[in-house]
Amino acid sequence: MGGTEVPRGSFVLGVQLKAVDGEAILSLCVDSGLSDTSPDEGLIEDLTIEDKAVEQLAEGLLSHYLPDLQRSKQALQELTQNQVVLLDTLEQEISKFKECHSMLDINALFAEAKHYHAKLVNIRKEMLMLHEKTSKLKKRALKLQQKRQKEELEREQQREKEFEREKQLTARPAKRM
Repeated sequence: MGGTEVPRGSFVLGVQLKAVDGEAILSLCVDSGLSDTSPDEGLIEDLTIEDKAVEQLAEGLLSHYLPDLQRSKQALQELTQNQVVLLDTLEQEISKFKECHSMLDINALFAEAKHYHAKLVNIRKEMLMLHEKTSKLKKRALKLQQKRQKEELEREQQREKEFEREKQLTARPAKRM
C-alpha cells in the first residue's frame, strides 16, 4: 500500500482483480491502521467472483477512468489536428523556399540574359560599323571604276584623235579632174 500513513479509526481497502485459468480472482487488502505493523501485512483474501460482480467492478472501474480517458482522447485528437495544420504550414513554407530557390535560378538566368544581350548589342554595333565601312568601300570602288572607265574613254578618244590626225597627215593622192 506504499508508505502512506492511515489515520486512527479509518480503514484502507486495496483491491486487485486477476484472471487465472479463466476465473476472476479478487484480492482484498484491508488495513485498520490500529497496529504498528506495515500496511502490507493487512488482511488478504482471495475469492472467486461471479460474472455479475466482475461486470459491476468493470463498470465501476470504467466510470472512474473513462472521463479522464475521454479527455485524453480529445486532447490527442486536438494534438493530431494541430500536427496536421503544422504539417500543412510546413509544406507551404517548403514550397515557398523552393520558389525562392527557383527565383534565385531565375535571377541567374536574367543575369545571364543581360550578359548575352550586352554581347548582342556589341555585335550589332560592330555589324553596323562593318556595314558602314563596306558601304564606303563600295562607293570608293565605284568611284575608282568610274574614274578608270573615264580615263579609258579619254585614252580611247585620244587614240582616235591621234589616229584621225595621222590619217589627215598622211599623204593622199590628189584627185585629178
